[in-house]
Amino acid sequence: MPEDSPLRITEEDRDTAVQRLQEAYAQGHISHEEMDGGLHQVLTAKTHSELMSAVASLPEGNASTTSTIAAASGRIQRRGAWRVPRSLKVESAFGRVHLDLSRAVIEHPVVDIELQLGTGRAKITVPRDTIVDVENLRTGWKDLLYKPQRRPRPGGPKIRISGAMGYGRLKIRHARR
Repeated sequence: MPEDSPLRITEEDRDTAVQRLQEAYAQGHISHEEMDGGLHQVLTAKTHSELMSAVASLPEGNASTTSTIAAASGRIQRRGAWRVPRSLKVESAFGRVHLDLSRAVIEHPVVDIELQLGTGRAKITVPRDTIVDVENLRTGWKDLLYKPQRRPRPGGPKIRISGAMGYGRLKIRHARR
């Protein structure tokens, strides 16, 4: 695949978007015609940005809610086609954290991820077209490993990472596809 090709979507991504449109219709947020148009757009989408434009106008629900993933020890891992909430808090005293957002359904233009990590490593993989902001992240023992893209693509989500890391290291990378 050429380096500048747009991020392709999987059938899991498409199924999640279809489900979201059906839920919005069932809850009375969109009309039958809007659902039909959205379904056509989702089923013919080839890239992540095309898919996101199909669900961008849907209501977000309660945007003030923060989802929390916590573990005292062990591994916290999210990967594949999972729905990324608008605000996510990850807490781990000991252990490893791996958040893979490369195939996740990111419905919000801005996603806030708050890390509260004691020891252990953390790795976050973001889609190619993502802009990452780490200005509000405090690291204790080791520095952050992140190399921003030279030419970020327009249209991707912005992920703001904040919080505090104790003795671990955070590595952020952009997906290759």
